[in-house]
Amino acid sequence: MNILILEPYFTGSHKAWAEGYAHYSGHEVRILSLHGNFWKWRMHGGAVSLARKFYELDFTPDLLLATDMLDLTIFLSLTREKTSSLPVALYFHENQLTYPWSPSDRDVAKNRDKHYGFINYASALAADAVFFNSQYHLQAFLSELPGFLRHFPDQQELETVEQIEAKSRVLPLGLDLERLDAAHLASEDGCRPLILWNHRWEYDKNPGEFFHALEILADKELDFEVAIVGECFSRRPEAFLSAKEKLGDRIVQFGYVKAFADYAAWLWKADILPVTSYQDFFGTSLVEAIYCNCYPILPYRLAYPELVPSELHPRHFYNDFEELVHKLETAIRN
Repeated sequence: MNILILEPYFTGSHKAWAEGYAHYSGHEVRILSLHGNFWKWRMHGGAVSLARKFYELDFTPDLLLATDMLDLTIFLSLTREKTSSLPVALYFHENQLTYPWSPSDRDVAKNRDKHYGFINYASALAADAVFFNSQYHLQAFLSELPGFLRHFPDQQELETVEQIEAKSRVLPLGLDLERLDAAHLASEDGCRPLILWNHRWEYDKNPGEFFHALEILADKELDFEVAIVGECFSRRPEAFLSAKEKLGDRIVQFGYVKAFADYAAWLWKADILPVTSYQDFFGTSLVEAIYCNCYPILPYRLAYPELVPSELHPRHFYNDFEELVHKLETAIRN
């Protein structure tokens, strides 16, 4: 079968997923993509650009596999001469109905943020099959839809929620974790416990709480180091700049590590991964760190409980900030 992946935001976990699927699938898979910048513009205009590129492509697909950053309704309308008879699947890495927006985002202040959620809703309605990367994600999206539609003045079409639910399934991300192995031999264990941040430098990852916990333990004069290796797309959030000043020479790496081999080496060097995120529909960076023997300390929310065996939950999960600090201090001391 010939499968065409439509990805208007080709970076990070989206890129890794698409390339991994293309590499390991038994089908012939091609990727039609746009660079992973300007996510709002990709959700608005990406479908137009991908439709143009689709007509230039020398490939006849049997199945279209789009992701949540694509306005699928626009893409299908612009390519109906060639796609009207093709089955279409939609894969949700994230969704804009339940994604926590930064309070400083201008679209929130001007009440324009709902349009991105509507793109997700209409795309799911147009697809033949809908897949989510976790059970948490599926339930969160479907639970939010009725209230979202009731926001509109009339013709709310609430029955469409059941239509989307009937064709929705959970399909966890496939991750090529073995590519991390090569860096294991090159990494060296340090003398002091190394605490890792390998997430995006964004509001939804809750860096303020992460660094606040570290600062409390630094004030107690606990001995540890910190590696900050996640990707920063625009300006650095204030929490990172403040932490760099307060934690000083405890920080042994501060900035995005572009080369995958270097990123993997930091994962193998790291000892502890405290996670404070408000949002994670799957947790790719967490899974990668666990694979590299990093000890996770996780909030009991989002998709994280699905990723750790239930018998290990008491050891690795916390319910509030005080418990986070306690578990992190215990991990550092041990």
